[in-house]
Amino acid sequence: MNGEQLSRTLKRMTHEIIEHNQDLSDLVLVGILKKGYPIAQILKDNLKRFADVDVSIYPLDITAYRDDLETKKDPKNQDLDVQNKNVIIVDDVLYTGRSVRAAMDALNDHGRPKQIQLAIVIDRGHRELPIRADYIGKNIPTSRNEKVIVDMLTNTVFIDESK
Repeated sequence: MNGEQLSRTLKRMTHEIIEHNQDLSDLVLVGILKKGYPIAQILKDNLKRFADVDVSIYPLDITAYRDDLETKKDPKNQDLDVQNKNVIIVDDVLYTGRSVRAAMDALNDHGRPKQIQLAIVIDRGHRELPIRADYIGKNIPTSRNEKVIVDMLTNTVFIDESK
């Protein structure tokens, strides 16, 4: 995907979010660090432009909740207001589902959201957990030796096969 295609995709996802959520006043965007947060910022800007609503946005560090890392960080150093809110977790690529599971665990430590939704730019398949996205930019079937890169600096999406 080039910059124009990615921009169009994020605009379409924003319109889907607007259509799916009756009340945007209690909507919160939570971007998984590092790649999801810049995408969440674009969705926030689009929501302001298309629906004239200024939603809250938070970065979410899921390191302490990952099941594949030895080193853990203190999960309580994040300030998230998600209690009784409609939360949309935002990330770049949905693969095994483990990052999303970690994000949901982290959210629950900061309150009980009314609802959790998931917005993903690329769904590449190969799920290990029963997780699916509510908003998907594009489905790109891949092999396990490929890696999908969403580069927000150059606004491109490409597949790296050098794994």
